[in-house]
This record gives sequence, C-alpha cells and structure tokens, in this order.
Amino acid sequence: MLYQNIRIDTRVAMNIQTLGHIGEAKARGESEAPPALVLGSGLTALGVVRSLGWAGIPAYAVSERLGFVGASRWCHRPKTRLPRYAPLKPYLDRLPFDSGVIFACSDDWVQAVAELDNDTASRFRCSQASPVTLARLLDKAELAELLRQENVPHPQTRTIKTEEDITSLADSEIAGYFLKPRDSQAFSAHYRVKAFTISSREEAISRLQQLVTDKIAVILQEYIPGPPTNHYFIDGFVDRQGTICASFARQRLRMYPPDFGNSSLMRSIPVEQIAPAMNSLSSLIASTNYRGIFAAEFKFDDRDQQFKLLEINVRPWWFIEFMTYCGINVCRMAYDDALEREVRPANEYTVGETCIYAALDLSTSLRRRRVDGFNPFVWTKVVLAAKQAVWQWSDPWPSLAAIGLGVREKLARIFLGRR
Repeated sequence: MLYQNIRIDTRVAMNIQTLGHIGEAKARGESEAPPALVLGSGLTALGVVRSLGWAGIPAYAVSERLGFVGASRWCHRPKTRLPRYAPLKPYLDRLPFDSGVIFACSDDWVQAVAELDNDTASRFRCSQASPVTLARLLDKAELAELLRQENVPHPQTRTIKTEEDITSLADSEIAGYFLKPRDSQAFSAHYRVKAFTISSREEAISRLQQLVTDKIAVILQEYIPGPPTNHYFIDGFVDRQGTICASFARQRLRMYPPDFGNSSLMRSIPVEQIAPAMNSLSSLIASTNYRGIFAAEFKFDDRDQQFKLLEINVRPWWFIEFMTYCGINVCRMAYDDALEREVRPANEYTVGETCIYAALDLSTSLRRRRVDGFNPFVWTKVVLAAKQAVWQWSDPWPSLAAIGLGVREKLARIFLGRR
C-alpha cells in the first residue's frame, strides 16, 4: 500500500527525548550546552535548527539572509550576521562564544569549515570528514573515479574539458548521456538547474563552450532511465571512530523538475529493502574514513538490476527533519560527536511515513495531470496524511514567512523584472 497509516506522536516522543538529554547533561555537570552554529539557509538549515531545538540544544542561525528559517521558534539569531561569502574565521573570532559546534548546511560552508586553522577548529568544532575525503566526495569527477576503484555500481562517467573530448566519442557514447557539474552548488547558483540534457554532439559542444566561458567544470554521465520511484536514499551518521551510528532509508515517490530535480513526495522504508545499496555505501564509508552526517542517492537500474550510486551529500540535506520526525536525530549525534561525547547508535525508525514538499509536489502533479490525472481531493488527502517539509503545527511561522517571501518574489518578477 502506497501510503501506510503508521503514525506516532513525535512531539511527545521528542519532548521526552529532549528532557532525557537535558537530564544527562546536568548529571555530567554541564550547566549550559555549547551553542550550535548553523551556517546556511533554506530548508536544510530549518531542518537542522528544528532537530537541534527538539534535542534541547541552542541553535544559532548565523547567516545574513536567513529567509524563513529566522521565523522558527527554535532559531536564535546573534547580533552579528555572517554574509554568504565572508571569511569564516574572523566572524567566529568576533562571536560572544568561547566555543561552539558548527553545522555547515551547504558545500561551500563545508569547505570553509575544513579550511579553519587548528586553533579555531578546536574551539568551534564540527563532526565532518577530513579535507582530503571531502574533496574526493564533493568533486563529481573524483567521486566517479573513487566509485570505480571501490567497485561500487555507478553510472558510466567521462571527464570532459575540451571539444576534442566530445568529438572523439562515438555517437553511442553521447546518446543517453548528460552534462553534470563537478561542483553542484556553483553550477546550480549560475544556471538554476542541476544538469544539462543533450540531444546531439553539436548541442554538447555548444553547451561545453558556454561552460568553459563561465569557468564551470563538468562531466559527461550516463542517464539511468526509470521513474522517480527508482530513486532511493540512505541517510545517516558516522562517528569519529568510523562507526555508522544511524542509517535511514527513503524512497522517492515524486520529484520536481521531472528529470534532474528534488523529491517532492517520499516515504520511509526499511534499510533491508535496499540491502545491496547499503552494502555499497558501507564499503565506501570504510574506504574513505568518512565522518559526519551523510545522504547518499541511488537509482535502481532496471537494465542490470543494480542500485547505482549517483552522489553523496557530506552534510545535512533538505529533508533531514523528516529523519528526526521518524525517530533518528543525526543532528544530536553530530553535536555529541563534535564534543567527543558518547554517540548512541540508533537505527530503529518509523517505516511507512510520508513527507511532502507541497509547493513542489503541486507543481509536478499539475504538470503530469495529462499522464497521471490530477484529483485535487486525492492530492489534498495525501498532503494531510504526510509530514510537511516546512509546515509544522508546533512551529508554524517559517511556513507563513515562506509564503510571504514567495509572494514578494513573484511581485518583484512581475513589476521589477527580476529573475
């Protein structure tokens, strides 16, 4: 059954868990928890702030442009804010905190944290992998080579830099491939898409010329056919000893945009359902000495019946709050690990829960209405049964703020011609 009627009173469970953590802190003589500093904005930062708040950890969202995150009841805001591309160390030195735990919610902030000097990193700690490991996982060309070395199933991938790299390929090697950025964040910020589809050699060359001009490196990667439901995710946490302390599996049900988009509707599933993917991921984590929060995306290839690893996030992701909602708080784990405290493994969670990003899901449902049909009553029923990506009864203001920001951006595009 697609939508199982499995519900838990998460607010009660989280309140009990929070009281337990606070009691443990007092027993250890910790009168006040070091603050968590959340670098980033948007849905990822909101999920981290809420997950930390549920665990009784003060979360300071320090970014200059917080958007709807700043409206959360769990969000603390320091007087001095951090601009997007400002140097991190001088900002940390000015904070009124002697120490803290950093949560980097974007790839550029992950790299900025990795570049901190030893003295600053000892005061403002972060549970994340070494710079060498991060570089291998963040760069999509490096990741493809790593997956090849470790015999992890993955899409066929080629690094391309010049037109000759494309003209030397056979037509069969171009058909069914697409251009994917080596640095996803820079590419997305520049073009507002995740990848470029190509229908011919000429189009591939034209796109590459544009990318070279914009100084953005890409790879040519095989497109694995199949519906959104062939996408699976394994999220979790690895502590400083290299132990996988948590693993959580979810299946994509719908996505937007349809080819290279984000999940708009998903459900939690047992990890055992995608055991081959978990085995591949465990092997990769061990071989790279990974540490920290992760979210790995796989796609099941019907052609050879393999789960193929598409990419791995080395930080919190959009739907980290959904994992907390289902019973596993990896933000709490990362906080304890950064402070070199004991991290309690947790792999039991509620299976069959659904999570929806209603705005995106409505867009994709309307776009596919001629194929799948669209019944507003059925869609509303799905929305009401699911965990919301932004809306939360106990913390409603971020959702209302998001609506206000959306209306303002729409009006700005209409009357001021902004993109």
